[in-house]
Amino acid sequence: MNQDKDFLGREPVGRLLLKLALPTVTAQIINMLYNIVDRIYIGHIPEVGVAALTGVGVCMPLIMIVTAFAAFAGFGGAPRASIFMGKGDNDSAEKTLGNCFVIQIIISVLLTAVLLIWNREFLMAFGASNKTIEYGVQYMNIYAIGTIFVQMTLGMNAFITAQGFARTGMLSVLIGAVANIILDPIFIFGFGMGVKGAALATILSQAMSCAWVLAFLFGKKTRLKIRKRNLALKADIVLPSLALGLSTFIMQASESVISVCFNSSLLRYGGDIAVGAMTILTSVMQFAMLPLQGLGQGAQPIISYNYGARNPERVKAAYKLLLKSSLCYSVLLWLFVMLFPQGFAAMFTNSPELLEFTKTALRIYMACLLLFGIQVSCQMTFTALGNARASIVVAVMRKFILLIPLIYLLPLLLPSDKTTAVYLAEPVADFLAVTFTAVLFTFQFRKALHQISGEEKK
Repeated sequence: MNQDKDFLGREPVGRLLLKLALPTVTAQIINMLYNIVDRIYIGHIPEVGVAALTGVGVCMPLIMIVTAFAAFAGFGGAPRASIFMGKGDNDSAEKTLGNCFVIQIIISVLLTAVLLIWNREFLMAFGASNKTIEYGVQYMNIYAIGTIFVQMTLGMNAFITAQGFARTGMLSVLIGAVANIILDPIFIFGFGMGVKGAALATILSQAMSCAWVLAFLFGKKTRLKIRKRNLALKADIVLPSLALGLSTFIMQASESVISVCFNSSLLRYGGDIAVGAMTILTSVMQFAMLPLQGLGQGAQPIISYNYGARNPERVKAAYKLLLKSSLCYSVLLWLFVMLFPQGFAAMFTNSPELLEFTKTALRIYMACLLLFGIQVSCQMTFTALGNARASIVVAVMRKFILLIPLIYLLPLLLPSDKTTAVYLAEPVADFLAVTFTAVLFTFQFRKALHQISGEEKK
């Protein structure tokens, strides 16, 4: 049993990353289907598919905020729990789990109230038009009720993966995704519920995943267990976890802000069709980001545990393997998007006009996708090392300092085609952000390795 507890510090890094990353990448791919399957079905609703797809697409900023809050506590607390485990301090690791569990419940209650009361106002501000607003409201009124299931599933599942139970973490997502894929056509088409049916299928599926996650963390197989004695909130546990999770929160919540900026600008310059295309573009972007995040989540327990155990060689080996794997994936997907953009767009719509528009926009928007392997692997490693400050800096740089201003500046610099200029903001910001992140990471990673090497010699 003791030998099993130390497998993160003993097994060959390559084999370990394969064992942990395969389930986490699979989970993220499944999660990707979970997120986009509603839009695929909705986009094919007879007669109203395009308007309904656009209306639900405008809900994405709110949905991103919900998932970002799940990451705020869970994705900040989980790496800290791994570091504590690497130090042999399971008591502090369990306190982190218990405190983050309570924080997730508090956040869920507040978010549910806000979404139920003000979703129409948010959706109008986020780029909905009079033609599409009702579809968005119908979806969010039901989705809001299931907020607590989303929070528990995403936030607490991070603690399952952080312990090295990657397969169990994958099953958490798989249960909900399979249920959603089955329930969506039944509710949307079979019961004729349309957009409301898609939302209902989503929250029922998330409830199933939530039940699985909590059953595991309260059960006997987990190494870190949710215990009553650890539910009292303590500042020295909660605040460092939230500080570390802040970068992931900013990264995901900023997608919401950016979605608003894109939608409002595109509605102004290109109308509903440009906003509808943006819904497809963000969906395809998930094909890139979620598997990359899955690779990072597979590497995180290895990096965090060995950083806590002061083993610089294993930390370095895990990062290098993560970087190589991430780059291979991002370059390969970039090639597919550049060569077959219409194939990706056709998954979401059969409208010839929207297909033709999206084909060109997709090539522009995803032009720097091949570099994403560098950005995501560096940012995930910052989090795994507990370096909250650097992780926050790179998240803020890419989204707030670069991308948002470019969404508004480029149409002024390229007035001949303002809609294309808005889409162009993404690759320009990505190129500059990757350059900045790579330089910062080189210095910070060397410093972190030197620190634990020095401690090891003492």
